[in-house]
Amino acid sequence: MPTLYSIKPAFQNVLRPLVGRLVKRGATANQVTIAALVISVVAGALIAAFPDHARLFWILPLVLFVRMALNAIDGMMAREFGQASKLGAYLNELGDALSDMALILPFVLVPPFSPPGVVGFAITALMAEYAGVLGVMAGGGRGYDGPFGKSDRALALGIIAALIASGVVLPAWFGWVFPLMALLSVYTIANRIRAGLRRAETVVA
Repeated sequence: MPTLYSIKPAFQNVLRPLVGRLVKRGATANQVTIAALVISVVAGALIAAFPDHARLFWILPLVLFVRMALNAIDGMMAREFGQASKLGAYLNELGDALSDMALILPFVLVPPFSPPGVVGFAITALMAEYAGVLGVMAGGGRGYDGPFGKSDRALALGIIAALIASGVVLPAWFGWVFPLMALLSVYTIANRIRAGLRRAETVVA
């Protein structure tokens, strides 16, 4: 299933020189992972603290891009510079989950979005990533199958945040955007389970 995750190798190639410089300066993958989490939580808290300041939502597209870059960087540091660790695996998955919650939940405060729709999307997004992680337990490896993975969610949230920050008055029907994204996440969960089982069967065979 098509997903923005497919462009990750090209994005990594752009970041590779920066990764090398960071490693030479003593930075670690776990430090980068924690930095991505802190930036996301601070941004989400700032937006939530001042819901009447719509322009603060400009922070969100920037943070989503920076977070995506940091996620790519910590992965390369772990794989290509021998910094992979069991602690890093926990930090990576838990950090992603907490970052998602921090950046999604502030939309509850913006009309016409409803708490059930936004929270429902946050939960299904979390479950989609959990379905990907369970691929490891099933023997098929971490699943990143689409159609609505982390990168796709970031793009959608960035566009919505930009509309809000621009002062666009969102029509009432726009309130269905988050329930729709929740449905896409449910489909992604099912797709990751199917794909994970296929990969596991291939490994066994």
